[in-house]
Amino acid sequence: MADFAGIAKQFTDFYYNQFDADRSQLAPLYRDNSMLTFESAAVAGAGPIVEKLSSLPFAKVKHQVSTLDAQPVEGGGIIILVTGALLVDEEQRPMNYSQCFQLLPDGAGSYFIFNDIFKLVFGKQDIETTKALYCSICSFYQELNNTTDTQ
Repeated sequence: MADFAGIAKQFTDFYYNQFDADRSQLAPLYRDNSMLTFESAAVAGAGPIVEKLSSLPFAKVKHQVSTLDAQPVEGGGIIILVTGALLVDEEQRPMNYSQCFQLLPDGAGSYFIFNDIFKLVFGKQDIETTKALYCSICSFYQELNNTTDTQ
């Protein structure tokens, strides 16, 4: 059995360094039968996957991996689960994410991404902040309506 943990670490280091430097160059890691689900939007095929990743609405990105878990898969593949944070453009607050890769052997001694699932993770603090903002906006509009009703 291959050193799946070492391969997973080497792969994720390469993937995120390449993504952060120039995500349009990720095509060699995917194949025509690969699939990406990015924030619930599914895309199939190396070309459309890289097109999707290249069209994301930010110029700069920096991934910070917090955890990496890997397991071998039947047929010599590797499944990898990554959690971490990413900073985009000039944002000061990182966004948490999780990403799962299924790597399969390519027959030439290397691996390709067969499945890739990416999801931003909004924690309780983000939800509470959003609720507080929503309540403030609702309160503002309620006061505005009360003011216009009395005029």
